[in-house]
Amino acid sequence: MLAEPAVMKALGLNAAGAAADDGTGLGAQSCSPSLKGGAPGGCGPLVPVLPNQALRRYAEVMELVPVPGPHGPVLGLNPSGAPSPPHDAADPALAAAIARAIAASTQPVALIRKRLPLIAGWVASQRRAEDERGLPLPPGPADPDRLRIEERREPYAAYFSVHELRLRHRLHRGGWSAPVERAVFVSGDAVVVLPWDPVRDRVLLVDQLRAGPAARGDAQPWVHEPIAGRIDAGESPETTARREAEEEAGITLGRLIPVPAHYPSPGIMAEYVYSFVGIADLPDGIATVSGLDSEGEDIRGTLLAREELTRMTLDGRIVSGPLMILALWLDRMAPRLQAGKG
Repeated sequence: MLAEPAVMKALGLNAAGAAADDGTGLGAQSCSPSLKGGAPGGCGPLVPVLPNQALRRYAEVMELVPVPGPHGPVLGLNPSGAPSPPHDAADPALAAAIARAIAASTQPVALIRKRLPLIAGWVASQRRAEDERGLPLPPGPADPDRLRIEERREPYAAYFSVHELRLRHRLHRGGWSAPVERAVFVSGDAVVVLPWDPVRDRVLLVDQLRAGPAARGDAQPWVHEPIAGRIDAGESPETTARREAEEEAGITLGRLIPVPAHYPSPGIMAEYVYSFVGIADLPDGIATVSGLDSEGEDIRGTLLAREELTRMTLDGRIVSGPLMILALWLDRMAPRLQAGKG
């Protein structure tokens, strides 16, 4: 599975030259790993490499075994000797980042394999953060060398995970902080979208049982929310918004209008939420009960006049932070959008 030169570099592999002839090398089929887990993606030419521990762990996670070839064993083929099928979402840079995450993880191989789609989604979230917010902008010190993460551990991983960071940072008053330890809940980036029919001036909300309020002992653990979902590796936030609208509410969105993205709780969560208002046709009877059985979802849709959503937000009946943001943003912007000025 060595995916492209970028993945080979990520795993610390060196070219073996003719080493395969003396039994110390391994032929590697250049392939792209599946972003959904399971079989790897499309394959390219053979490259001889010197195996290392990172490669062995990567191969074990991806369930690759060496297959005899004309010039020695080859890694990156199915046991039948056939290349794995191509994967439409292949991305060499993302594949390399996933390989680094697999090699660095101390979790059991079976758990890493099970969580591969989530790991890929988290890695993609880190790449988006670097691309979109990588400059040393205010607030905070202007020096690019202002944060040093000295150690990262993952003491818990099941569906989501917890990372423990040991870090130092520049202080507002000058100099560097003493080492600081922080625990962060890691789930990957998410999308929320509020379907709005500007002609009927109504919105579609969803509600379902939520574990957070239930764990807190809230007597009302069913919460009105916007449509929401995790961004899969290889997806854009816009693609996720459209996919989730179909899965959770059975509706097709037209234009997506970006609303400012945000960190819901930056002190303890790495989640970054991309927000949209989605133009939709919302006639009577379109709200249904839906959701994916495979994910234990029981989601009910509710049609609501936009002004009623604003009233519910202002009088405290809306407790979902992302929905509050969307409701108040839309209350301010709706007249402008309806007039075709936004």
